[in-house]
Amino acid sequence: MTDFSASQGAWKRLTERMGAQNWPASSLYVVATPIGNLGDLSLRACETLARCDVIAAEDTRASRSLLDAWGIATPLMAAHRHNEASAAQSIVERLARGERVALVSDAGAPAVSDPGARIVRAVREAGYGVVAIPGASAVITALMASGVTSDENPAFVFAGFMPAKAAARQKWLRRWCALPAPVVMFESPHRLAAAIRDLVLVCGPERRLTLARELTKRFEQVHTLPAGDAAAWLDMDAHHGQGEFVLIVHESEADDPDDDVDSAALVLLDALLESVSLRDAARIAAKVTGQPRDALYALALARQKSALG
Repeated sequence: MTDFSASQGAWKRLTERMGAQNWPASSLYVVATPIGNLGDLSLRACETLARCDVIAAEDTRASRSLLDAWGIATPLMAAHRHNEASAAQSIVERLARGERVALVSDAGAPAVSDPGARIVRAVREAGYGVVAIPGASAVITALMASGVTSDENPAFVFAGFMPAKAAARQKWLRRWCALPAPVVMFESPHRLAAAIRDLVLVCGPERRLTLARELTKRFEQVHTLPAGDAAAWLDMDAHHGQGEFVLIVHESEADDPDDDVDSAALVLLDALLESVSLRDAARIAAKVTGQPRDALYALALARQKSALG
């Protein structure tokens, strides 16, 4: 076990090395913060937040708790979904004065399924530098814990939050889950049961699903099972449905007509089926994609039946 005094010495040396690095002024520092465990803030992120003149935060109260835990006294300003335009203008004005500004979200990486992208774009368009400070990510953490990807097949898709309403959610799932890769998505606990019902309806009960809850926190769980068993798993323990969730829908292993059709054709078919007949959808998709019309017709019929349950 490492001696505590030796650890303190190493921390001091690393802090000194951080201080000797380049910290350009008139720059926006986009800083990833912990998704649950306060210990996941990196030394570089800590130094960045301490050195900046102001921290633009999605929720200043949540960010103040993190800063207090790490002994960082940098002032905060609000930069959330409802004031991004005005916050971006204010930040650009600060950069024009030579200030360093940090941008954080409630947890994880700003501008990745969180507010911040508009601010980053505004800063770049104004000609100022943007420095990304990497760190904790719920998406990457869930992928690491699930083992759903490999070095032979590293592909995955991040789809963000599911739509709130059932019809939109089913349409959304049909499009994303037709892709030939695991799909990572977020869902809130109060919509989780309904989302799983729709997932089973769209993808079938045998589709593999990973539920990752409370990642990096004390009651973290990562559980993989057939989608059809997920509702029973939730009912097994009241705690199973609580907390922050990342879902991973595994790539389909079924030998079905989808295997011979590329993902672009699947997306096009689903879009066409919303407004034209099944026959016309197959005809148009065949003309656009060059895929066999008969195969597209059979696929469209199967997907239409799946959507109707």
